[in-house]
Amino acid sequence: MKILLIGCGGREHALARALLESPRTSTLFVAPGSDALAKIATCVDLSDKDVAGLLRFAKAEEIDLTVVGPEAPLVLGVADRFEAEGLRVFGPTAAAAALEGSKTFAKNILRKYRIPTAHFRGFDDPRAAVYWIEQENRFPLVIKADGLAAGKGVIIAEEMEVARGAVERIMVRREFGEAGSRIIVEEFLHGTEASMLAFTDGHTIIPLDAAIDHKAVFDGDVGPNTGGMGAYCPSPILAGELYDRVEAEILLPIVRAMNREGRPYRGILYAGLMLTDHGPKVLEFNVRFGDPEAQVILPRMRTDLVEIALKTCEGRLAELSSIEFLPDHALIVVLASEGYPGSPKVGREISGLEEAEKVEGVTLYHSGTCLVKGRWQTSGGRVLGVGAKGRDLAEARQRAYRAASLIRFQGMHYRRDIGVPRRSK
Repeated sequence: MKILLIGCGGREHALARALLESPRTSTLFVAPGSDALAKIATCVDLSDKDVAGLLRFAKAEEIDLTVVGPEAPLVLGVADRFEAEGLRVFGPTAAAAALEGSKTFAKNILRKYRIPTAHFRGFDDPRAAVYWIEQENRFPLVIKADGLAAGKGVIIAEEMEVARGAVERIMVRREFGEAGSRIIVEEFLHGTEASMLAFTDGHTIIPLDAAIDHKAVFDGDVGPNTGGMGAYCPSPILAGELYDRVEAEILLPIVRAMNREGRPYRGILYAGLMLTDHGPKVLEFNVRFGDPEAQVILPRMRTDLVEIALKTCEGRLAELSSIEFLPDHALIVVLASEGYPGSPKVGREISGLEEAEKVEGVTLYHSGTCLVKGRWQTSGGRVLGVGAKGRDLAEARQRAYRAASLIRFQGMHYRRDIGVPRRSK
């Protein structure tokens, strides 16, 4: 089969490896891809937001299956355009992708169908938002940009001055662009964060092993949110009865709710959760594989990803009773550029990659790198994901950090506590 993968980051690096493991894959194209992806697949010079160009390419190359990595093309309707032309595409339509594309939409659906989440209010006027926050005067609270903000449009306000500044940054200065035309102000939930993903064709749902993601930039979950500084899988916390509760109280209800709303959901559904004393509650939905969660979930999957994607596209997911996983544990540490998550410094030479890749169980996932005259350089905020598998979490962690210690570039920083049990907030 000819497969087109849309995207260019660390998540797509993991997806490409998983797709290439399938005996069904004969040719893998990646658009736009990267210098790292070019070493394992054929890159196509098309933006992931060029829906018309991607469609023309898929038709010309007679692509059998398209897998969409990032959220932006899904929100733009790439799945709608491909499906209208009779092409198989793994990913939700624009109507269903609103679960990530608009936090206001997602929160209203959660409220309407009584799916557990934080109490909230939505605002499109910064003055009204500040007035309401002042009248409520309850802290901490969470202020979120409504639209897509690459995982960075969330600010936790511990006091009034921070809350006013957050509204100013998001809605007035537009630090996150048009994503800040509306905001959500919600209660701060106490507990432990976790991520649970599931394949669904709109009827059948098959959850995957849960993962723990570390979003704050510094050790101890301190500092601004990022796209993700590390993750591990499986989660020792989100398992057993609690795992079953998430499936029964959150995943199944949201899939049914989307059907009732005339927005059937097909693809991978990501639920970002807070495990509170009152049960699991939804922090957010994503409509694609998480990054870096994909890099710890996919390497443990035994079941053929191409087969899963085909059955999802064709409404035949019920033919699979479950997804089989390796017994290994997986962990990833993200190496970031100086200045990230603000304004990252780029163009800095990277060394030590060959030595790091020789560490047993280690795989490197390129997120923000490029080749210049045969040498790797930084080209983004999250530069590399150092992934490792081990017999248990401790072994995976030891291998990942050993490999990370061998890599160098000016201004490099990373968290030293990925995989360390976190205290409840």
